[in-house]
Amino acid sequence: MGKLTVRALRAVLVVVLAGTVFVQAFMLWALISGNDPEDGSLPLTPLRVLTILGIGTAQVAMVCVWRLVTMVRRGTVFSHAAFRYVDAIIGSIVAAALVWFAVTALNAPGQRDDPGVTLIMGGVGLAILGVALIVLVLRTLLAQAVARDVEAAEMQAELDEVI
Repeated sequence: MGKLTVRALRAVLVVVLAGTVFVQAFMLWALISGNDPEDGSLPLTPLRVLTILGIGTAQVAMVCVWRLVTMVRRGTVFSHAAFRYVDAIIGSIVAAALVWFAVTALNAPGQRDDPGVTLIMGGVGLAILGVALIVLVLRTLLAQAVARDVEAAEMQAELDEVI
């Protein structure tokens, strides 16, 4: 991974992380201050809480991606230490799907006339879970690469002994 790619990715992560923190702070302020009265169409307080939680899941994933990029630059990504970050990413994606399903359930009563919206939202939740499965497959590939790396190191050590 080139330096330009790493810098560009980190710049994007910093901008997105700063933006999400701003949105979370705005949502938290709206919750605490009570300055934004609900008009009765949707329960805004639970939606704000779910928004804060959903953004938090994305922030966890971004921090883990940052750590993995650091490991890539150092050449240490093919180690057992990388698994905790990949596992955290998988967990944050699953948590995001659960938050999305909660938003779907909260929105469903208002969609009685048009249940297709609720079905589409449920499909989006399943798609989010599909992303978690894709990352799980990538974790399996990482595990195979780490095993091959360990095996290659052992073979190199044996070869060094023979020579």
